[in-house]
Amino acid sequence: MVELWFGIVAVMLTMYVVMDGFDLGAGVLHLFVARTNAERRAVLAAIGPYWDANEVWLLATGGALFVAFPKVLASGLSGFYFAIFLVLWSLILRGISIEFRSHVTAPMWRAFWDSTFALASILLCIFFGCALGNLLRGLPLDTDGWFSLSLFTDFSGRMPVGILDWYTVSVGVFALLALVMHGGAYLAWKTDDEVGARSCNLAYVAALVVAALWPVMTFATVRVNPLMFDHFVSRPLAWICVSLAVFGLVSVLVGLRRGSHRRAFFGSSAFLLGLMAATAVSIYPVMLRGIGEGVSILATEASNDVEGLRTATRWWLVGIPLVVVYFAIQFRVHAGKATAHRESEGY
Repeated sequence: MVELWFGIVAVMLTMYVVMDGFDLGAGVLHLFVARTNAERRAVLAAIGPYWDANEVWLLATGGALFVAFPKVLASGLSGFYFAIFLVLWSLILRGISIEFRSHVTAPMWRAFWDSTFALASILLCIFFGCALGNLLRGLPLDTDGWFSLSLFTDFSGRMPVGILDWYTVSVGVFALLALVMHGGAYLAWKTDDEVGARSCNLAYVAALVVAALWPVMTFATVRVNPLMFDHFVSRPLAWICVSLAVFGLVSVLVGLRRGSHRRAFFGSSAFLLGLMAATAVSIYPVMLRGIGEGVSILATEASNDVEGLRTATRWWLVGIPLVVVYFAIQFRVHAGKATAHRESEGY
């Protein structure tokens, strides 16, 4: 049951990265691919039906941790207290930017909220990447499993560590580029005319940079967490996941080059899915890695009791099909190219 719930948490977090990742990437790009009010409203129309539902995956991941691994959730919320506030403010700013931009037709008003939307999207991509970097690098856990982090120290990655150092910032930048690729592929698929063409071009450039940086980030991860690489080498499932990521990245490049934008979007989804899955397989059973004199928190030690996990599994099996059906209907209803509504309607 512990292995099952570790997998469930990993799947739900991966779904958040894939699903909310495309509208985060679109938020980063919209100032560059959309240059008029009509074009920016087309971008918002493309992500409008999905962005708020996609964020529910993050809440669901937190709920799964609460049910299955409460000690991990408690330690993480306490240790990343300041960082979580930054994430929450960025999420709030994204939401109100989308909703408020058309309440007033003044160009300055719309420019302010468009810029806020782009900035909040950029910060979220980097924050989530830095959070993953912290989990891979390790945390200064005490003997009871608690930790605290300053924003940064000397950026060396050695004790005492902060949230930001050379490795975590590098992961944050890589995450930003990967989500720009993902969001660009989505906009190329869902929008027409100049917006689609610009999105395709920027997504292709981002994909090339991601392909070049991926081996560099792999080497950096091996340097800060060699045990993770040992697990990766010895676990066939990790190799399958990486193969999926490689296939996805190739599909992005080929799809964008040939104008098959739907193929490119599903390829970027496969890349993110494979990368996140390979990471989860390689770190198991560690959920919070301790560095220095800290002791890691393992899934087998931090899980709820077996009966609690069984009860949670029954409810999860009821809920997850409903979620899948909801998203299937949502994508079916909004199939085809997105079009902005009239000025007095929608975004």
